[in-house]
Amino acid sequence: ELGAVIGAVAVYLFFAWQADTFATVGGTANFLDPASTLGIMAVAVGLLMIGGEFDLSAGVMTGSTALVTGLLATEAGWNIWLAMLVALVFALTIGFFNGLLLISTGLPSFIVTLGTFLMLQGVNLGVTKQVTETVQVRGIDAAPGYDSARSVFSSTFELGGGTFRVSILWWIGITALATWILLRTRPGNWIFAVGGSAPSARNVGVPAARTKIALFMTTATAAWLVGCMTAIRLRSVQANAGIGEEFQYIIAAVIGGCLLTGGYGSAIGASIGALIFGMAKQGIVFAGWDSDWFQLFLGV
Repeated sequence: ELGAVIGAVAVYLFFAWQADTFATVGGTANFLDPASTLGIMAVAVGLLMIGGEFDLSAGVMTGSTALVTGLLATEAGWNIWLAMLVALVFALTIGFFNGLLLISTGLPSFIVTLGTFLMLQGVNLGVTKQVTETVQVRGIDAAPGYDSARSVFSSTFELGGGTFRVSILWWIGITALATWILLRTRPGNWIFAVGGSAPSARNVGVPAARTKIALFMTTATAAWLVGCMTAIRLRSVQANAGIGEEFQYIIAAVIGGCLLTGGYGSAIGASIGALIFGMAKQGIVFAGWDSDWFQLFLGV
């Protein structure tokens, strides 16, 4: 994680020099907000990358789960907690399908999840337009159970004079849990092993197929969590939500030290990569630059 930490400190000092408000408590709350949801996904994607695979459907999955939740809560009148539970089952099914197809066909995960990405993109748009006659689901805040769900997934809290999102606490907790799994448990050893060399891992008794399927289901679960957070916070969902964000998750994981070849990386590093992303995104705004330069800055 050392390289990512150095990068994070450098980015922080740079934008603190460019704008005084960036280093305030309010400024910190501003850049931690986008970093938190990105960080949740970056940790899950980082684990999958350590296991030697990619998931290009992770971004659109956040939109799909949000749409399932929104449609059931608004069009069917379900309690939002029940709608979220069904959306979780949907996400786990897609994750299981991705992993099973990868194992059974031997196709690269890039191809398998690209296919899933395209299918979900089409389903999201087609079903939303069919049911709502628009490309948006509105009125999620009118669903039964919305207030309690909002307190868990999208509330705010005051700290040191700043207003922080509860998603930051989720991000920290998930990072800590993922780090413990990677470094202190047998499944963590399995993840490193299958990413380093799946045949060698199988030869020493590691359940490689089960591990890879579980990693895809983990990514899908993280996408469900971020999708629900976004839907509850915005009170609406666009049919194209999440498209393109899968590359941001991969970028954050790579900046945090996860190798594209698998077998190496950390959850903390992926989180720091997301933090760098969040600081750059909001720092450009604080500095008064044109936001069009953000992609250039991120590329550098």
